[in-house]
Amino acid sequence: MPDLHVPPGPGAPHGFTVPASELVERFSHASGPGGQGVNTTDSRVQLSLDLATTTALTETQRARAIERLATRLSGTVITISAAEQRSQRQNRAAARQRLAELLRDAVVPPIMRRATRPTKGSQRRRLEGKRQRSEIKLGRRRPGQE
Repeated sequence: MPDLHVPPGPGAPHGFTVPASELVERFSHASGPGGQGVNTTDSRVQLSLDLATTTALTETQRARAIERLATRLSGTVITISAAEQRSQRQNRAAARQRLAELLRDAVVPPIMRRATRPTKGSQRRRLEGKRQRSEIKLGRRRPGQE
């Protein structure tokens, strides 16, 4: 099994490579249709990676990944399952592709919000709208109440 290459993106400008020795694959029977081969093939693939011990990530990438993927982790291990295809080879490729996308999205740095102020025009339009609404409601009152 070759190394897993994660393409470049925010947080990993040159991409990174997860060594094949750090990936753990398990195979089992997939549910669903399969014809005559359904009882003889182990086509479901479970691909696991321990984020705490992998050498592919820097410390900041590791912290981001563990924080972002916390709901999907078992300890510090992320596991991806693929059973869409009848072929084990295609399921292996799908699981590796999903893990690469998940890791690439997990190491993206957070986008800092810039505080902005409303423009003079938007403030004026908001107050004008409030004034108009107030006049409409004043017009609904009974005469002589003021």
